[in-house]
Amino acid sequence: MNTEALPPQEGPDGAAARGVNLVEKYLEHVRVDKRLAQRTVELYALDLQKLSEAATVAGVDLLQVQGTHIRRWVAQMHSRGRSGRGIALILSGWRGFYTWLGREGLVPANPVQDVHAPKAAKPLPKALSVDDSVQLAAYQGNAEGASGDAWSEARDVALVELLYGCGLRVGELVGLDVLPSAEGTRAGRGWIDLQAGEVHVVGKGRKPRTVPVGRAAIAAVQGWLALRDQVAAVAQTPALFPGQRGTRLTAQAIWQRLKRRSQQAGLSTPVHPHMLRHSFASHLLQSSGDLRAVQELLGHANISTTQVYTRLDFQHLAKAYDAAHPRAHRKADKN
Repeated sequence: MNTEALPPQEGPDGAAARGVNLVEKYLEHVRVDKRLAQRTVELYALDLQKLSEAATVAGVDLLQVQGTHIRRWVAQMHSRGRSGRGIALILSGWRGFYTWLGREGLVPANPVQDVHAPKAAKPLPKALSVDDSVQLAAYQGNAEGASGDAWSEARDVALVELLYGCGLRVGELVGLDVLPSAEGTRAGRGWIDLQAGEVHVVGKGRKPRTVPVGRAAIAAVQGWLALRDQVAAVAQTPALFPGQRGTRLTAQAIWQRLKRRSQQAGLSTPVHPHMLRHSFASHLLQSSGDLRAVQELLGHANISTTQVYTRLDFQHLAKAYDAAHPRAHRKADKN
């Protein structure tokens, strides 16, 4: 695309008109040459409108914008409450505009190139309340119901108890065998020792760990093992949790079954396996306050990974305070 040479300096009105002209040409470029979707072009237009407005307020031509200007405008957007992700999307639109201007020979460098959005706050893990966790673990389907026959029901009860009672990752659960074996060890698979009340898993980085198994989970696994070999195809597989064809359940299959089971149990939120791991960690930390122990049970290499649950625990306490403490709403009481 050929763009006529532009004068180096103009009055405010001329600079503004030139900026509008450049933006329109760029939007035409992404619409026609790059064939971007109409909605994407519209979003670019909104982002570049913000850029033009910021440049106008600062009294600077779009072709004279520097990295210092961009950083100042990022700081202003952040102070007004715009999220890091939202700022990153805006910067992406601005960066593309100045990349195009550089190709056209209109700017010597891209002022947005080395500017980054503020890091977004890491979202808190989603954990169930104690009541919801117990409700899900205690749920019992029936042979006639949507949850399937007694065989599948016993298996699903056991896997829910292990996910919530031991804080296992879904991959660790999938990799469990009924008994230890040399083949399973070489393949990075774990096993469950009901007599000792322990489950041996292989976590991230092939790091083994041992997690205690509570009474409820032991009873559920025992109930499952009593029925497990009734399906002929299952008797020869080492997997603790196979399907009726004898193949080891996949992580995706467990996700689907758990989501359906949580809905059948009457929970308002569809549950996925990692949510039960978060619930295990959060509830254990609320009860014990022992962050190091939770780290060991979860198999986290760094304590900083586990510390997110202290934030979750504080959030829980703050909600309890707001709901129950007589001084929590003292400002509202004055109105």
